Amino acid sequence: MKEKADLVEGWRKKAESDLIAVDATIEAGAFDAACFHAQQAVEKLLKAFLCSIETDFPHTHNLLRLVELCSLHDESFRSLSAVVEPLTPYAVELRYDQEFWPTESVATQARTAAIRVRRHVVERVSPHFSPADGPST
Repeated sequence: MKEKADLVEGWRKKAESDLIAVDATIEAGAFDAACFHAQQAVEKLLKAFLCSIETDFPHTHNLLRLVELCSLHDESFRSLSAVVEPLTPYAVELRYDQEFWPTESVATQARTAAIRVRRHVVERVSPHFSPADGPST
C-alpha cells in the first residue's frame, strides 16, 4: 500500500499536469478543453488535501461535494464554494454539449479559480507537497 505522502504527491502531480494543460489549451484556443482541465486540476487538488488528512472520498466530479468534505476538517474550505461551483459542469456534462463553446474569458476565469484552489490547498498541505512546478498565478 502506498504511503500517505506518495498518494498526496500523486494527486498534486496530476493536478499540476492539468494546470499545464489549461495554459496550453488556452494558448491553442481550445477554451472548452481548458475549462475541463481546470475542473480536473481542482478535483485532484481537493482529493490531495483529503488524502493528506487521511479522509476517504467518493468517486465524484462534484467539486462542491469535495469542498464540503474538506470543510469538515478545515472550515476555510467553505470560502472556495463559490469559486468551484461554476467548474463542476466542465467535468462531464458540458464536455459533451455541442452548444458549449466558452470564450477565452470564461476559460481564463476557470484557470484563475484553479490557481486559487491550488494556493489554498498548498498552504494547508505544504509539508506533503514537493515544490510546485506548474503554472504560476
